[in-house]
Amino acid sequence: MTGEKELTRLLREMKPTLRDGEFVFCSVPGTLREVLHLAPEACFWEAEGLSLILRREAAETEGLPFAGIFRLITLGVHSSLKAVGFLAKITATLAAEGIGVNPVAAYYHDHLFVPADRARDAMTVLRKLAETAGEPGDSEDVK
Repeated sequence: MTGEKELTRLLREMKPTLRDGEFVFCSVPGTLREVLHLAPEACFWEAEGLSLILRREAAETEGLPFAGIFRLITLGVHSSLKAVGFLAKITATLAAEGIGVNPVAAYYHDHLFVPADRARDAMTVLRKLAETAGEPGDSEDVK
């Protein structure tokens, strides 16, 4: 399965789901093996260290510093890794409402980490975007 590429279909079928729990971003020295017990949601190697996205409780238990608390919204549509404009449209729409977002594209789905205090607002914006995708007046020129 290669996933959906057509922007209007991606938007209409995105099916945003607000996941339980709070998440934080941390940076740690060392190896992934040393932090696997924290069950990171995601990780990425950067020059400054290993960036982790963790459940808040795990970071607090380990005493790891973090800035900001986020909620996770998973988009249920199976998006192609070659889809053009999907996350651009979503992030621009959320930005227009003053909602920051840290997107993560995975193999099957896209995931949005939004500030915890704006998660419900983000869900409302995403549902409206899905409902109005492809209607007259909807601008899909974001690529």
